[in-house]
Amino acid sequence: MNKWLSLLFKIHVHPFLWIIMGLGFLTGHIKALLCLLLVVSVHELGHAALAVFFSWRIKRVFLLPFGGTVEVEEHGNRPLKEEFAVILAGPLQHVWLQAAAWLLFISGFASQQTFEMFTFYNLSILLINLLPIWPLDGGKFVFLYFSKQMAFQKAHLLSLQTSAVSALLLCGWIVLAVPLQVSAWVLFVFLAASLWDEYRKRHYIQLRFLLERYYGKNRDVAMLHPLTVAADAKVKHVMAEFKRGCKHPIIIEKAGEKLSQLDENEVLHAYFADKRTDSSMEDLLLPY
Repeated sequence: MNKWLSLLFKIHVHPFLWIIMGLGFLTGHIKALLCLLLVVSVHELGHAALAVFFSWRIKRVFLLPFGGTVEVEEHGNRPLKEEFAVILAGPLQHVWLQAAAWLLFISGFASQQTFEMFTFYNLSILLINLLPIWPLDGGKFVFLYFSKQMAFQKAHLLSLQTSAVSALLLCGWIVLAVPLQVSAWVLFVFLAASLWDEYRKRHYIQLRFLLERYYGKNRDVAMLHPLTVAADAKVKHVMAEFKRGCKHPIIIEKAGEKLSQLDENEVLHAYFADKRTDSSMEDLLLPY
C-alpha cells in the first residue's frame, strides 16, 4: 500500500473527541464542530506527512479535541533537524489555514461569523499546542532544546520538570481567569495525566532510546562527540551520558591518562548482549 494512503488508516479518534462530536451534532453546533475537526486534523496530518517524508515509522495519529499526537517508533534516534521540522510542521499548518479562511471571507464564500469562528478555533489550537508542556508541540520543542545541550536522560527529565512548572502556571491561570471553563480543566487534566505517565515511564523511555541506538538500522550519524570517562565508571552510568544526534567514541582514562578507547556500540553490546550492566569500563577492555 502507498505510504501516504496507509497514513489515513493510522488515524484514531480519542473517545472524548467522539463525545464532543456527538454533543455537537445533538446541539446543532455542526459548523463549529467542522471547524474544530478541520483544524485538529490538518495540524496532526502536517506532523504525520513530514514524518512519512522522512521515512519515520508511524504507529498512529491520535486526534484529540484540542490537538492530537503522532506516535512514532523512532525513540529519539532521528536527526534533531528532522525532529524539529516534524514538530514545526504542525503549527505551520495554521498559517495557510488562516490565509485560506481569509480569502474565502473576502471573496464572499464565507460569512463574517464563520470566519471569526474558524479564526477562534485555529488560533486557539495553535496557541494551546505551543504551550511548553509535554506532549504538546511546545513541550517537544523544549525537549529538543535540552537534547541539544545535554544527555538524553537528563534532557528528558528536565523537559518534564519544565512542563510540570508550566502546567502549574496554567492551572493557576485557569483558577484566576476561567475557573468555570470546563474545556480548560479537561485540557489541564489531560496534560497532567500525560506528564505523570511520561515521568512514570522515564526509565523505559531511556532504555528504548538505547535499544534503538544499538539495534536500529540505517542510523546515519555524522557528528562525533567523544565521552571521557573514568576507568572505574559503570557501564550503565556511562550510557546515561549518551546524547541524541551524535555518536560517542568513549575515551577511558585512569590516573589522568588515556587507557584506551571504545566505540559506543561496544559498550551497548556489553550492556544488552552480555548483560554486563555493573561492569566497569576497565573490565570491558579484557574481552577486546
